Amino acid sequence: MTLKYSITLSSFREIRAQTDEILEIITRQGFDAVEMPGEPSVMDSKDLADSIHSFNIQVCGVTGMWGKGSNEARKRRLLSLDSDIVAYSVDYVKKIIVMCQELDGSKINLCLFTDENSERFDKNHEVVPGSQKQDIVKKGIPILIELSKYARDYGIELLLEPLNRYNTPSCTTAMDAISIASQLDQDNFGVLLDTFHMNIEEDSFADAITRCGGLLRHTHFADNNRKMPGRGHIDFRSIVDSLYRIGYADFISFEPILRTTDYESEMWNGLQFIKKMVKSCT
Repeated sequence: MTLKYSITLSSFREIRAQTDEILEIITRQGFDAVEMPGEPSVMDSKDLADSIHSFNIQVCGVTGMWGKGSNEARKRRLLSLDSDIVAYSVDYVKKIIVMCQELDGSKINLCLFTDENSERFDKNHEVVPGSQKQDIVKKGIPILIELSKYARDYGIELLLEPLNRYNTPSCTTAMDAISIASQLDQDNFGVLLDTFHMNIEEDSFADAITRCGGLLRHTHFADNNRKMPGRGHIDFRSIVDSLYRIGYADFISFEPILRTTDYESEMWNGLQFIKKMVKSCT
């Protein structure tokens, strides 16, 4: 199984280090690429691209920053009932599509957030019935088709990432994402699965991955505690075996939250932990 390995630069947000220092570590440890945080208003894409390329490493894509974190991120809600919020969110996606192309990346992730104080969902985070999800998502289908067509002009794939119910109730499982992707029927629209969120929402890692099949275009790997794989209890053996069975040949992109002063060892150990599993499949 031929896979490539990347890591999200947003994983380093609590590490006090310069970007060039982080890129040097990423390159030295054997990662193939980085995934850039989607904040175009605070980044100079050209300078970033020049810096990254100087380390002989590529950008695999841009991580959309959705829902939490900055005040701007909280306003990014494609399923809002407020037309101004939707328009703002659509404009944001278009900006990170352009940013992704300028960085020579090929994919960005979309997450479907609704209004924070919505009366439509249970505040105790119970599982939302599929019919209720479909009713909420329905208004977003034309928007996603529009964005897919816009992204195609830039050579970019849009990937829908299900999040766990504590983030958003509208798209939480692989089947939710598959249902939406099938309604769009756009060849540059696929699915991104994140092991941290899958651990909360999926009955089976293997079933979720198998059902996605060719729609699965990217993965985020983090353990149940948001550390590098191997530091928690997620069954990564099942995940890697399932990727092998569907013929997945794209990026495993690590998305931990790195906090400790020994973060370099955490990165190295997590990368080798997964590489050994992948090697055993070949």
